Amino acid sequence: MEMPQQPELIAPPMPASPAPEPGAAAGGPTPAPAQDGHPPQRIPRWLVRAELFLRVMLRIYIGLAVCYAPWSPMFWDQNPLFVQFPTLSIYAAHGAVRGIVSGLGLLNMWIALKDAIRYRHS
Repeated sequence: MEMPQQPELIAPPMPASPAPEPGAAAGGPTPAPAQDGHPPQRIPRWLVRAELFLRVMLRIYIGLAVCYAPWSPMFWDQNPLFVQFPTLSIYAAHGAVRGIVSGLGLLNMWIALKDAIRYRHS
């Protein structure tokens, strides 16, 4: 017995490929209206730009934090996780480990900038 308040647990079937179905012309007719009779709505341009701006800023902020954390005594040397597990502290004290973590932060910032530049050119 299914309760009407419960969300549907099975997603509707999706096509296996994003390519158009065979028989559909490349420059064919516009998409069919939704089941309720209204045409599908497009996302406003300002909302797409706001989402991109927030995503890029969040990635840059996280990248800066991850780059800075291994070199900060407050975040790295006095970390409660490293105090509780001394063996982990030995590995975390190596410069290579700190460099790898900082590199992940730089990679995060690089992805954010590439995302912003890619949107600007498209």
